[in-house]
Amino acid sequence: MSDSVTIKVPARLHLGFLDIPRSRDDRFGSIGLPVEDIATTLTIARSAETHVAGDEQARITQHLETLCTYLGIKAHHRISIQHAIPRHIGLGSGTQIALAVSAALRTLHGLPLEPANDAVLLKRGSRSGIGIAAFEEGGVIIDAGKGDTNRAPTVVARFAFPDAWRIILVFDNAAHGIHGEAEIAAFRALPLFPVATSASIARTVLLGIMPSLVERDLAAFARGIASIQTEIGSYFAPAQGGVFTSRKVEATLHRLADAGALGIGQSSWGPTGFAFAQTQAEAERIVSAIGGRAPGTTIQIVAGRNAGAEITHSALNLARA
Repeated sequence: MSDSVTIKVPARLHLGFLDIPRSRDDRFGSIGLPVEDIATTLTIARSAETHVAGDEQARITQHLETLCTYLGIKAHHRISIQHAIPRHIGLGSGTQIALAVSAALRTLHGLPLEPANDAVLLKRGSRSGIGIAAFEEGGVIIDAGKGDTNRAPTVVARFAFPDAWRIILVFDNAAHGIHGEAEIAAFRALPLFPVATSASIARTVLLGIMPSLVERDLAAFARGIASIQTEIGSYFAPAQGGVFTSRKVEATLHRLADAGALGIGQSSWGPTGFAFAQTQAEAERIVSAIGGRAPGTTIQIVAGRNAGAEITHSALNLARA
């Protein structure tokens, strides 16, 4: 067994829903992918008493208690969080912190990983399976939502995100997306999602986005993502105050598009926005061309991630990705 385990879990972009259920027989369905350079990293070790240091202490403590009870683990642990994905900005922080604790604890005690099962146990993945699938393997992920079971959403397709392509992220440093009870209330207040819109999105994914990834056609991929974003953003507009949650992010994205960025959109409820570029050099040119960022915003260029979480065992000096 390891003396300690360190795990690094990537942030994910949620690029849109395929449907919004109108009855219990309907499924959400989602498309998304993890990204490089933004992650939650924590280390767990046995300890004389349980102690959590760093961000997300309350949430991690609750997850640890739930998992130890479920797994029959009576030992105490020390958890140190080196980095945490920011909360409520559309990057999947809740699911990733839950899966990080789950995988680190299981690895420390020599137990097999069960991310999908533990996600359900920790009340994650109720609508989208992108975060769970991103933890496991990475790539552009398409899930078909949850069926009439207690299992995590079913992944139906996965494609490598081309290594050369880049994602330009735009952050609003002060805003947060809808979450928690407000999110539940928003879904209840919105009208029924049109069947025709869901059919259009499904066609875009099957005949636009999926082949574009096989063919490495960024223009076609970006058109497909932009089309989904227009449909989903318009549907959520009454709840989030517009197609985009943040006016600052929206303005910056349109400037990036004018400079050549493709496929602008918002991850989940935002406020984080995104756009795509063919290469690192092209992404840097686009960002430079807009002549600076709007006050209160941050821009970051990242690659898509085609691998899942990284787990390091201190005693065995092994790494797994």
